[in-house]
Amino acid sequence: MTAPRHILVTGSTRGIGAAIVAALGPRGVRVVGHGRTDGGRADADGVIGADLSQSGAADRLWDAALARLDGRIDAVVNNAGVFEAVAVDAPDAEWGAAWARTLQVNLQASADLCRRAVLHWRDRQAGGRIVNVASRAAYRGDSPAHWHYAASKAGMVAMTKSIARAYAAEAILAFAVCPGFTMTGMAQDYLSSRGGAALLADIPLGRVASPEEVADTVAWLALDAPASMTGAVLDINGASYVR
Repeated sequence: MTAPRHILVTGSTRGIGAAIVAALGPRGVRVVGHGRTDGGRADADGVIGADLSQSGAADRLWDAALARLDGRIDAVVNNAGVFEAVAVDAPDAEWGAAWARTLQVNLQASADLCRRAVLHWRDRQAGGRIVNVASRAAYRGDSPAHWHYAASKAGMVAMTKSIARAYAAEAILAFAVCPGFTMTGMAQDYLSSRGGAALLADIPLGRVASPEEVADTVAWLALDAPASMTGAVLDINGASYVR
């Protein structure tokens, strides 16, 4: 009998992350999730708490997840992220803090987990898979208040491609997905406001993506996508941005 795959999913307590865990569950996968719970302790549902805005938190999360998964992780899904506005004319300290926090959570923490995964798989002489949840903003850009968000997601895409090129010969595969607007709580609030009609008019499909659509794609990449796809970036945006 084949041993179950062991997967770490960050940002798993809500939205896309929760949908990813739900999509992996029926596949016979052992999943350890992550959320911003107090004290970095695992709760009863197997979610490990870590504040990824803090330096070193990603490494501590990796160590805790590895212990929970009996010393073996086969795939990492970097889904945790922040989307916080900062105006171009904000005070210097506020501007700098917003950039530092966004890059730390969205890019540096993901990079730290990717690094630990690559080292783990090389040490074990076993392959593994990385799936990075980026954003349409990596290619299209974002609002005037979200330069830092778009930059962090573009960095995630470039990192994914670099990992794929560097380690494909060692069966270490890396993929990214770039969702557009997705029907999470934030999207529902926006759609119910006066901005909703304009948002939908910009999406040829006529609706935003569901978390389950993104999650099913992530699960496929983490488990079943052919190795020759390594380095691929898949768009999930209803044709609101095509390239």
